Amino acid sequence: MSTKSLASTILMVRPSCFGYNEQTASTNAFQSEVQLGANDIADLALAEFDFAVEALKRRGVDVLVALDSEEPKKPDAIFPNNWFSTHADGVLVTYPMFAPNRRVERQQHIIELLQQTIHVRTHLRLESYEAHDIYLEGTGSIILDRQNKIAYASKSPRTQEPAFTHFCDATNHYGVLFNAVDAHGQDIYHTNVLMAMGLDFVVICMDAIPAVQQPRLRQQFAETGKTIIDITHEQVEAYAGNMLQVQTKKGEPVLIMSEQARKSLRADQILTLEKHTSILAIPINTIELIGGGSIRCMMAEIMPPFAG
Repeated sequence: MSTKSLASTILMVRPSCFGYNEQTASTNAFQSEVQLGANDIADLALAEFDFAVEALKRRGVDVLVALDSEEPKKPDAIFPNNWFSTHADGVLVTYPMFAPNRRVERQQHIIELLQQTIHVRTHLRLESYEAHDIYLEGTGSIILDRQNKIAYASKSPRTQEPAFTHFCDATNHYGVLFNAVDAHGQDIYHTNVLMAMGLDFVVICMDAIPAVQQPRLRQQFAETGKTIIDITHEQVEAYAGNMLQVQTKKGEPVLIMSEQARKSLRADQILTLEKHTSILAIPINTIELIGGGSIRCMMAEIMPPFAG
């Protein structure tokens, strides 16, 4: 099976002041405040970040590390996949962000680094939607089936239809929009919390999706040859939906997840996944607990064409 639609290079942002973000807490039920000093939290997150980078490199994944600027303070800079995405046809997309203190994550020096790394044919700027209180937070909001040019998204305060439709039209993706709620009936803030797309499989929490909308998704997955690995609400809370399949420098597919997510999976789910891909689990407990995001959110795919 061809792995050409998988990224072999990812960009990660080493944070300067990781911490609890009060501006996102109202829409992210996964965030938690803990009784630790800000410096202690930041130090723990940096240690987990550095360990993750080295684990990925040891597995053969090419990692491009960008440094977060110290000012202005950006508690969620460690999650760059929310504000940009790159595409194999040379399109760079920047996105409208819900929280004002996340909008400043669109740092010019990182955009310039991207432009030096890949041939940017077109820069699609969707951030103007922020003026209209319309949001679409990158590949947090959008799950891409890059092989088949399909974009999946679950509606939430951070994932809204006008911007999603604009993205699909501008990038020539077929859009599949649906609803999803957590075990308490609250909108799940990002699609990539409950869904991860692989070359020939999809990890998804069907129980989070209204029964009337499930047949369309199942049909779409069947038509594109995706084996469904159905996860529970409890596994979603352990970030078992927040995974990313990439390829190593040797072209081998590997599914990246957190250690917490790996521990939440049943033996049969792991067995099914291992029929399709190898697995790399990375411990990032502090980042998950306080940031309300997991390893997939920390990795932004860098797609060819690469600059010469």
